Amino acid sequence: MSPMRIIILLLALAAAGGAAFLVLQLSKPQVVTETVLQEKLRIEEREVSEVEVLTVLRDFAIGETIKAEDLQWAPWPKANLVEGYYVQTTVPASIETLTGAVVKAALYKGEPLLPQKVVIKGDQGLLASMMDPEMRAVSVEISAESASGGFILPNDRVDLILTYDQAADDARAIPERTIATTIVKNVRVLAIDQNFATNAEGETARLGSTATLEVSPQEAELLAMSMRRGEVSLSLRPLDQMASGTDRSPRIELLEGDDGAAGSGITIIRNGQPSPAGVGGN
Repeated sequence: MSPMRIIILLLALAAAGGAAFLVLQLSKPQVVTETVLQEKLRIEEREVSEVEVLTVLRDFAIGETIKAEDLQWAPWPKANLVEGYYVQTTVPASIETLTGAVVKAALYKGEPLLPQKVVIKGDQGLLASMMDPEMRAVSVEISAESASGGFILPNDRVDLILTYDQAADDARAIPERTIATTIVKNVRVLAIDQNFATNAEGETARLGSTATLEVSPQEAELLAMSMRRGEVSLSLRPLDQMASGTDRSPRIELLEGDDGAAGSGITIIRNGQPSPAGVGGN
């Protein structure tokens, strides 16, 4: 064999070896990619493991009653389960159990139910469960005139106004007159008659005869005394002033008999006639 043919054969073998090596190197990343994708698919499959939990189909205000048609089982990621959720495999009769329950904390469409947010039908202390621990519930008689024409509804906030007739006091130069004064501000309405919230049909007004209010123990005493003294009216606060707060300004001094009326306080004798300080001539 001639030297030229030997050289050509060796070059051909080198080229073939190089091509084989290149193919081998190019095939390795593809195998790694397939392995990574398979592992990723297995991880995602574990993460979307779901169970059926009980959810609400609409928004609920405090005090509304839950009906069977307001509930449904919905898929929920098993990894995101919260202790207390009603799970179908654990408590399959939850819809029947919760039908007729009353909401004591606001619920929103699609939200899973928790036992802490409802009062099951037949349980005691519905109104007490809706109140802050340090507060008391007191009922006052109302009318269209004393309750904004029936447009005050549960969960609204009101100011309480006491109106009474003041007898004349000649010794203090106080004439007989009618006095109106705000005794407590920013009071939450718990119920009108026995309705704890607006109904599902979107009640816009309710003319009741009794309003149940959430007040502190001292405010309860003030309100009880005020109802004996005169008429208590409810003044509806604007929506942007309905947030809970400490701006209540109770007229606690009325419990001591001081009505804060003009003319009370120091009395000065002028020309043998009594008059309150700051009234009268020289």
